[in-house]
Amino acid sequence: MEANENTIKLYYNTEVEKLAMPEYGRNILKMVEQMKAIEDRTKRSEQARAIVKVMETLNPQVHQQENFEQKLWDHLYMIAGYDLDIDAPYPAPQPEVINSRPETIPLNTKPIKARHYGRNIESIIDLIATEPEGEVKTAMIRSLAIYMRQQYLIWNKDTVADQTIFADIERLSGGRVKVPEGLELTKIDAGANFARPGMNLGFNRGGNNGGKKNWVNYKKNGKKK
Repeated sequence: MEANENTIKLYYNTEVEKLAMPEYGRNILKMVEQMKAIEDRTKRSEQARAIVKVMETLNPQVHQQENFEQKLWDHLYMIAGYDLDIDAPYPAPQPEVINSRPETIPLNTKPIKARHYGRNIESIIDLIATEPEGEVKTAMIRSLAIYMRQQYLIWNKDTVADQTIFADIERLSGGRVKVPEGLELTKIDAGANFARPGMNLGFNRGGNNGGKKNWVNYKKNGKKK
């Protein structure tokens, strides 16, 4: 059977060039290709400005970015494959910069010795271990023990003996921190609620980093802030 000469050929996206910026669609790519074919640089630059206006209409979310106008011109260069000779209001982006991979953020892969206490407890214990023996260190150990007891009770609603918390401190410190003999913790209020970590404790204000910062202030000034 002979093909009808009026048959319209349909093209699928899998059969055509992959879009560098899919959010602008294939019609923008065609406009850019036609613009690149213009020989006169002035007219070519004028057409580029018109295309950027259309791109702004098609991608209004770009307004949420800083320097969105420069972003649009960068996108134009990217659509053109960085092969664009025009008079643009912004310098042409460098493909090696645009396509560079972000730096890898190092992760702390050291296993947590006691998950119910959290990683920052280990950092606080390391800080206490460097403190010279004396009243300040004893006060720091006592405050830490109270906080650890609270964390313990979040996961285990049963009561916990002070000696259990003291033993955990010495174990997590690897023996570097010795709990003074005769140290006692405050009694737990019968109506206390331990539903959230750090409740009623100044050491955990501002999140985990804030808690660690307050321990540093405690070390320097001998009091919580």
